[in-house]
Amino acid sequence: MRGPGRGLLAALAVAAVGFLIVPSLIAGAPVESEMGLVQKIFYFHVPCAAVMFLATFVCAGGGLAYLFKGSELGDRVAEAAGELGAVFGVCVLVTGPLWARKAWGVWWQWDARLTTSLLLWLALLAYLLARRFGGPAAKKVAAALGLFAAVDVPLVYVSVRIWRTLHPNTAVVRTMDPAMRPAFWGSFALIFLVAAVLFTLRLRLAQTRAKLAELEIAMDDRLETRT
Repeated sequence: MRGPGRGLLAALAVAAVGFLIVPSLIAGAPVESEMGLVQKIFYFHVPCAAVMFLATFVCAGGGLAYLFKGSELGDRVAEAAGELGAVFGVCVLVTGPLWARKAWGVWWQWDARLTTSLLLWLALLAYLLARRFGGPAAKKVAAALGLFAAVDVPLVYVSVRIWRTLHPNTAVVRTMDPAMRPAFWGSFALIFLVAAVLFTLRLRLAQTRAKLAELEIAMDDRLETRT
């Protein structure tokens, strides 16, 4: 078995152990006095948002490599990252309202953080739709949408500082109860590891498809020359 295969298996093994340990850490973390058990959504919500941000930047970087250098690898990286960002964006938009219902008494508010986060997810969704239905210029149109999504990421992050918002500010991680930190950072590491595994598998799938397409073209060329 080649090195990358062993590395992937090792990552899967670590993730499996993490799925046994991290839930215990979350269960053992202190219950927040005001929100109660629903606060534990925080351990999933924040890491998923961080993965969405990082995946968006990777998507934009791959798109830039394709636009300016014609890099097919960059395009495949962008596609894999765009899909990953959209998936984790769903996790963010589902866990957020579950938390908000208890904290604010409503499922959704058109507050700056929530609105910009929704805009980011819609931009990623538009990226994927452009790749699927954009025609001959699909990759270039999608790359432009990926760049637009990346521009929105800093806006999502600083929105709680620029505008009045119901959403907690970015200092909440630094000021959390120290007894909550093992659960938070354990969940953060596990979710990032799962995201890295998914990204690697998706990128390998894209590369395999590209090689298969090349083989099909080469086979067609051989058949034409024989005839």
